[in-house]
Amino acid sequence: MSHENETKIKQDSGLGETIPYMIEKHKKEIWDWKQKESEWIKTDNLFKGSQKIIEELSAKLVQQVRIISDLNYQITKLKKELADKNK
Repeated sequence: MSHENETKIKQDSGLGETIPYMIEKHKKEIWDWKQKESEWIKTDNLFKGSQKIIEELSAKLVQQVRIISDLNYQITKLKKELADKNK
């Protein structure tokens, strides 16, 4: 075996060891990115759920303010009628 062939074999064996390492490294990177994506989706779903709850509570709050306003108007009206009757 000449020196040229010996160098080629050494380079090939080094590359053979590097490829599985790189494949495993990329598999780990893909797994890490999938975990990050999963966490992002979870956070996004939590955000959307919270947003929906806030919208529903806001609508109920507006409805309650309207009811209170109407009741205050009716109280004022009844007080006026009562005062007119007592005169």
